[in-house]
Amino acid sequence: MPATLVVGTQWGDEGKAKVIDYLSKDTDIIVRYQGGANAGHTVVVHGKKYVFHLVPSGIIYDQTVCVIGNGVVLDPTFFIEECDKLQAEGFPVYEKLLISDACHLLFPFHGLIDSARESSCTPDRKIGTTKKGIGICYADKMMRIGLRVGDLRESDFETRLQHLVDEKNRELVKLYDGEELSAKDILENVKKFYSKIQKNIINTPYYLESQLKAGKKILLEGAQGTGLDVDFGTYPYVTSSNPTTGGAFIGSGIAFHHLKSVIGITKAYTTRVGEGPFPTELHGEEGERLRTLGAEYGATTGRPRRCGWFDTEVLRHAVRINGLTSIALTKIDVLSAYDKIPVAVAYERNGKKLDCFPSQGLDQVKVIYEEFPGWKTDITGIGEFDKLPSACKDYIRALEKLIGVRIDLISTGPDRKDTIASGF
Repeated sequence: MPATLVVGTQWGDEGKAKVIDYLSKDTDIIVRYQGGANAGHTVVVHGKKYVFHLVPSGIIYDQTVCVIGNGVVLDPTFFIEECDKLQAEGFPVYEKLLISDACHLLFPFHGLIDSARESSCTPDRKIGTTKKGIGICYADKMMRIGLRVGDLRESDFETRLQHLVDEKNRELVKLYDGEELSAKDILENVKKFYSKIQKNIINTPYYLESQLKAGKKILLEGAQGTGLDVDFGTYPYVTSSNPTTGGAFIGSGIAFHHLKSVIGITKAYTTRVGEGPFPTELHGEEGERLRTLGAEYGATTGRPRRCGWFDTEVLRHAVRINGLTSIALTKIDVLSAYDKIPVAVAYERNGKKLDCFPSQGLDQVKVIYEEFPGWKTDITGIGEFDKLPSACKDYIRALEKLIGVRIDLISTGPDRKDTIASGF
C-alpha cells in the first residue's frame, strides 16, 4: 500500500492535527517524523479539545498504531507526562505507541542552553525559539555526541551520559553563569522513561516497510511548516529540522517510492509565531482582529500568533518543495466577518516582479494584492461545498487556481465533523 504525507505549507499552525485526525479513520499506522515538544497539535472531537505535542494525534482512534520516528527529538520526561495524561483519559497509549531506536533524546541541559543563548541575544538576533532545547538537541545529533533511545539498552549509556552532562555543565557555568546539573538525577528520570517504553522500542524502517508490504496504510505527519524548514524556510528564523517531504523520508526511514500522496495543509489566511519576515502581516487593530477571530494563540506556548492575509508565493514555494498532490484548506470560516479579502499574488523587489519565493531578502519585498469579495455569512460547520455562499466558493476556487493544485478538503470549523471532503 502507498503512504500518505501531511505537510504544513506556511509557517506552521495550519491546522494539521484536525486534518490528520480526519484522515486517521482510514489509516493503520501514523508516523511522526520530525520536531519535538515545541509543536502543538489541537484536535476537537464532539466538542472536547485534545492537545498533542509528541504523541501523534491519531492515537485517539482505536485501530491506529502510532510511531515516533528517528527524526524526532524526544524529551523523556515530557513524553511520559503526555502519555500518562492520555492514558488517564482512556487511550491505551503504551499498548500501541512505538518509538524508533534511532530517535534522539532531549535532556534538561538542552532547554537551559537554548534559553540562555536566546536570552543573551540582542533583539535583532533573536530567533523566537520556544526555549525547549530542540535546536540544541539537533546540534548534538549533527555533532555526533547525542544519545538515542536505543542507547538505553547499551551497557555504556551511563558513562556516555555523564560525559555529555560534564560537557554541557562547562558551557552552562562558564558561558552563561548557570548552575551545574546532576547526571544522576537525569539518569533516574531516563530510567523511569525506559521502564515504561522499553517494550515499545523498534527499528522503524524495517517495521514500516514490512507493514507497507503487508497492505497497511501509513500516514506521515510532521510539525511546523515549509516556511520554517531549516533549508527551504526563512533562514535563520526557522526550526531545526526539515518539516518538508524530504524530511519525511529521512525522519521515518520510508523509501520515496512508497509515497503516492502529499497533502498540503493550508490556512485560508497566514500566521507566524516568533521572529522573521512575514510579507502579508497585519499590524495593530487589523492584526488583532484576525488573531481574535481565529483564536490564534500557540497550543504549546500560548504565544499570540502574528496574522496576515493569504500569501500565494508561500504556497507556490510549498508546492515546489514538497511535490504537493492536493491541498486541505483550513479555517475558511474565520474569514466570514470580512467585506473584502486581500490575497497576495506576487512579490516585487526594486521595481521588478520576482519569479519565485526568495531565499534571502524576503523582508524587502513589496506585496502585490488581489482583492476578493467577502461573504459576510457564518459558514461554521457546513459540510457540503454547494451550501457555501457563492463568494466563499469563488474565493476557494481562486486560491486553487493561484496555487495550481486542487483543494480536496475544506475545514469549516474546529470539530472533526466540520469538514467538506473531495468531490465538489
